[in-house]
Amino acid sequence: MSFSAFKDVLPSGLTVVTIETPHLHSLMCAVYVRVGSRHEDAGTNGVSHLLEHLFFRGSQRFFDSVRMNAAVEAVGGNLNGVTMRDSSYFFSPSHADGLEVVLDVMGEMMTRPRLTHLETEKRIILEEMLDEVDERGRDVDVDNLSKRILYEGHPLEMKIAGTPDSVKALSLRTVRRHFERAYVGGNLVVAVSGPVTRRRVLRAAKQSFRHLPKGPRLEESPPPALAPTGPRFKYVTLDEAQVEFRMSFPTVREDHPDAIGLGLLRRVLDDGLSSRLPHNIVEKRGLAYSVGAMIETFHDAGTFEIEGASAPENLAAVFQEVLRTVGTLKAGKIKREELRRVKTRFAMHLDFLQDSPGDLCGWFGGSELFRPAESFAQKKAEAERVTIGELQRLAKKWLTTERLVTVAVGPRSAKKKAERMLL
Repeated sequence: MSFSAFKDVLPSGLTVVTIETPHLHSLMCAVYVRVGSRHEDAGTNGVSHLLEHLFFRGSQRFFDSVRMNAAVEAVGGNLNGVTMRDSSYFFSPSHADGLEVVLDVMGEMMTRPRLTHLETEKRIILEEMLDEVDERGRDVDVDNLSKRILYEGHPLEMKIAGTPDSVKALSLRTVRRHFERAYVGGNLVVAVSGPVTRRRVLRAAKQSFRHLPKGPRLEESPPPALAPTGPRFKYVTLDEAQVEFRMSFPTVREDHPDAIGLGLLRRVLDDGLSSRLPHNIVEKRGLAYSVGAMIETFHDAGTFEIEGASAPENLAAVFQEVLRTVGTLKAGKIKREELRRVKTRFAMHLDFLQDSPGDLCGWFGGSELFRPAESFAQKKAEAERVTIGELQRLAKKWLTTERLVTVAVGPRSAKKKAERMLL
């Protein structure tokens, strides 16, 4: 093994994960927070994302964004932040000598932010939202549209950035209350991967996050299971040259026993241009510009997704070919060499992760927000035990038309024929 991973918990409740990778020349510092849009309600939707923006406006010691970024950039770093539905994270690479500087800035951001320029950041976020709507303000983002159906009535259906109305209504008092609730010791994980030692990382984390108050980890209510009463189809008309679509099958949480097999099924469908979906639909038939499969999981829910873009006149044929291809999995038409290929590529993927400080932080640090991280050897062993029969069972159980939720955005001309194909 080319690395050693350690987990420590400070008196404040802050979890510190160190991945010692002495063979690398750079490091990654990351802070994971269990807060996102699912921890909001309709009135506060977007506050996690707004808070992420405000952190970069300065802290008590790094008084503005220029000083904050200059300090990190001086050691080869680049500050970034991301808000998701179930969590947020902040990260920066740096030179091996820059650990203390980067953690110092991050600790200041997340324990002593100035929270200034509120209205300016709200205007910036409102500009960002324009990417997801048409000229009438309708949501045309397939991810948002899918989530609204898959998690109807649950906070996971809400947009990460919020709505124009919810963002405009956010006050500094609301932001502060959200900050004080989420940015506490039990709700954060600091992870560092690179040519560092556990002792050095612990010393830097203790110093940098010394102002972090104690507090519990946030909890969430699980989403209700979507009843298999499909197929369901939502089409949003938009005057574009192509149709974007997403076909979603509600499945399982990320640590469910079926998750590893579903991951291999995804690779059978889409693991390079020689895989079934891109080969059959794009390369062989020329029906679409792009098509692929992915899995999105939370600690308590998950979806198996197929998405792409095609000319309006080809959309129904694309849907037909996707369903036909999925049908071959349910029929068990998977060759031994095909399964061996995806298992080998999965194992290679895990090996490649070990060359990336960022991926190592995510694997060992990000997972700690929800559960202890598995070893790479464990994941390889789980994958190796999966059989063709198991893949067929999973396809028949989870990839059924009764579970299918499809959304598409494009010209009206494609709707009726595609609808007849699916329903």
